[in-house]
Formats: sequence, structure tokens, C-alpha cells
Amino acid sequence: MSATATSYDPIRQLLETATKQIEKNELQEAAQTLNECQKLWPNDARTFMLAGLMAEKSGNIPAAFDALRRSVALDPNWTPGELQLALLYSRRGMHDKAIMHAERLAKREPSNALVLAHLVDFAHEAGNTELAIRELRRGLTYMPKDVQLRKVLANDLQVTGHRAEALEIWTSLVQDNPKDEMALLGRVTTLIEGGKPSAAINDTTTLLELSPGNTIYAYYSAIAHGVTPEYQPPELNRMLFDSLAADYDQTMVRGLRYQLPKIVADKILKKYPSKSLSLLDLGCGTGLLGVCLGRLDGFLIGVDVSPNMIAQATRHEVYDRFHAVNMLDALRETPASVYEVITALDVVIYTGDLKATVPNAYRILMPAGDLYFSCEIAPEDGPDLVLQPNGRYAHKRSHVLALCKEAGFEDVQIEDLVLRHEAGEPVNGFLVTAHKAAI
Repeated sequence: MSATATSYDPIRQLLETATKQIEKNELQEAAQTLNECQKLWPNDARTFMLAGLMAEKSGNIPAAFDALRRSVALDPNWTPGELQLALLYSRRGMHDKAIMHAERLAKREPSNALVLAHLVDFAHEAGNTELAIRELRRGLTYMPKDVQLRKVLANDLQVTGHRAEALEIWTSLVQDNPKDEMALLGRVTTLIEGGKPSAAINDTTTLLELSPGNTIYAYYSAIAHGVTPEYQPPELNRMLFDSLAADYDQTMVRGLRYQLPKIVADKILKKYPSKSLSLLDLGCGTGLLGVCLGRLDGFLIGVDVSPNMIAQATRHEVYDRFHAVNMLDALRETPASVYEVITALDVVIYTGDLKATVPNAYRILMPAGDLYFSCEIAPEDGPDLVLQPNGRYAHKRSHVLALCKEAGFEDVQIEDLVLRHEAGEPVNGFLVTAHKAAI
């Protein structure tokens, strides 16, 4: 019988000691303490839970799973044991199993705020926003005024296109706290995405009063006043992609059917079958292009404004070096004639104007080098650069071609393709391959 179900607890102090030892990474000492626990009170679920955490910390993942599963088997109604098993599944990328255990816990303890929070996290990690929304709604029936739950729900509703409901929640949060910058910004972006930018003027004014000089607030203020900014502030890109980094690969490749890195990698490897080249990957993100290319006989350099995205890319062990900087700064500060290939995939849709990007890319390419970049399509009968309600820039095909020619590129190919899918619909764009002449 487990002490978790009784008032008699012969090993509580030993378990507390083992917990502290694991936290301090004193794993040998923790193992000895847990052995003492087993001698005094065999088959206690808590002992096996801590053994699982200790095994994971030591890098023995199979043993961690074995111990945590044993903990759950010994005391199926003890929430901490099963929650730790769910968390281990999540940390190992096994999101479906993490969700299964968390849903079972939520059914057993529907008002447990910790279980709810983890279940929502697991849903987000799995790219299952609808599940997250369902659970957030359920949580608000128990905690109707919880500010954090309301903010996460509003954001998820906004992301999935339920703007009217998202706007209602953001507004209620602003009414509760008129100086809540996250709620104000949420209402601003929802209004802009919904095609009502001028309705956001008052909120952007309030935001700039609360935080004068904030580049993100100034950016949205310009949009609210009908002005198209030439660039997104790097701080906005960093904030966006830092938040997306953990589940970016799964969301993009599996959820949105994003194939651009593979398409471009195939083109590069066709020209350089020996992989003897140096490549600058602008906006490298989580390193999807590097995964498709593999190790190069040269240098593969990744540039991204998001440290969290770079941290994910580092795990693939194919890049030689990373720079956590704004793409425009990286281009400006790179010496001339360094790379055979430069890529910027799904990047200029966030950075915007190409007047500096294309000439700088031409400058730092070696003779006979190639620039690859992708754009979303702006109508030919409109402006050269369009800021769409979704916050991404679209570029006019003819304008991009003219910029490449003006920069000096000898041969420019523009290939129409589907960049990704969103809400089941294709996002149409084009891939530019610009070739620099040989000497």
C-alpha cells in the first residue's frame, strides 16, 4: 500500500531530502536516499516518481519512463505521479501521450488549475489550438475572472480567426484594467487583422503614453493611422518567433505543409552535389533548411533575430555558426564576396521593404553566386509593398524583378508556388532565384 493514500508516512523526510538532492544534481546521493526509502516502505509511488525524475536528469530516458509508469501503476489516483509522466512525454515530444494522461487527470480533477495549465500547454505544443480553446473555456467556468486564462483564450481565438469573441475578451480585460498593455495590444492587433485599423487609434495612443518610444507600439500606431511601415521592428519579430520556437517545426511542416526549405535545398544540392559551398541562411529559424542540406564542405551560417529559434536550430548540429541579429543588420555588416549562396525563406514577408536587402545580398555574394528568397504575392495593379491584415508583407512580382535587375543580378527566375497552408487554404507566393554573373 502506498503512503500517498494513508496518514502514516515513514519516508516523508527521506523523500524531501531526495527531492533537494535531485534539484542540486546530487544524483548518486539521491539514488542512495531513494534506496533507503524502498527498504523502509517498498513500492511507494512517490519513490518511483522521484526515481523517474532522477533517471531523466542523468540522461537515462528509458529508466525514467519505467519508473514513472511504475509510479502510476502503484497509485493510479495520485495526480503528481501521472502528471510527471505526462510532462516527461511532453519533454520527449510525445504530445499525444502527454495529452492523453493530462485529459485523464482533468476528468478526475476538473478544477485542478495546475492540470489545466499543463493540458493547455500540451495542446499548444501539439499544435491543437482547438483543444486548448476547449480547455480554456472549461477552466473559465471554474475561474471566470482569471486574467491569464482569459488572455490565453483571447490570443488563441484571435489566432484561429474567431476575432469577434477575441475582441470581446480583450475589451473586458481592458475594462478591468485600462493600463493592461497586453490586453490593449491584443485588441489593437485583433482590430487590425479584422480590417478595422482606424478603430485601434485610441488604444495605440494609450500604449505609447504608457511606454513612450516603444517601437512595436509605434509600428501599430502607424498602421492604425493608415501608414504602411517599410519594416517590422526587430523587437516584434523577436517576440513573435521566440513564442513560436518550441513547436515551430511541427506547426509549419506537419500543420501548414511547409515545404520551401526542401524545395530550395534540392535546387542548391543539384548545383553543388559535392556540397562544397558556403551558405548564409537569413532567418534560419529552427534550421529546417540546414536539416534538408546536411553538413556542408564549407560554412553554413544561420542568422535569426530570435534566440529561441536559434536554440532549436542548434540541436540539428549542421550549422557552423549562428548570429542572433536582425537580418538587415547582418546584411549591412557582412563583408563583400563571402558566400556562394544566400537564402531568405519566409523572411521578407516579415522584414518588408527590399530596397536595401537585395543590393546588400548581391554585394556579399561571390561571383556566380545565387540568392534565393520567397515572397507573398501583392496585386500588380497596387503598391509595390502591401502590409496585409495578418501582419505579413506581400510584394509585387514586377517590383521584385526590377530590384534584382537594378542590383546587378544577371539572371532572375521567379517561380510561383504555394508557400504553406493556413486554415486549409493555400498561401500563394513566389520563389526568386537571382544569379550573380561570374567574373
